[in-house]
Amino acid sequence: MKRMHVHVSVENIDSAIGFYSALFATKPVVVKSDYAKWMLDDPRVNFAISARGGSPGLDHLGIQVESDDELRDVYGRLREAGGNIIEQGKTTCCYAKSEKSWIDDPAGISWEAFFTTGENTNYGTSFEKGARIAHAKACCGPQS
Repeated sequence: MKRMHVHVSVENIDSAIGFYSALFATKPVVVKSDYAKWMLDDPRVNFAISARGGSPGLDHLGIQVESDDELRDVYGRLREAGGNIIEQGKTTCCYAKSEKSWIDDPAGISWEAFFTTGENTNYGTSFEKGARIAHAKACCGPQS
């Protein structure tokens, strides 16, 4: 079963955690000094925030899957959508190990398609291939 992913850049992580915990009526499942994540079931959303030097606001959207078969299905849809796809492959980002690809929609909003395979103790490393992909700018770049 797929889950919508929303990642928002924030200026103050503690204030944002308080706001979103009240809004969602639950505490985040992951809290770090620069990152927090809620895995909501109603609506089914992986909602993450980070304070890593990016401009406050929407960082990127995504589709999180729960199997390799679902990931292949979503990757096929990315190819049908057209545009510049960045196949990142196996990576560490947002304190998690994942397999992922990226695409920008016609409005310039970056979309991530990913399958999380485990946890990690550090945020992750940057990934640059010259495209305007959200995570290449902020999500997995070194904290400033």
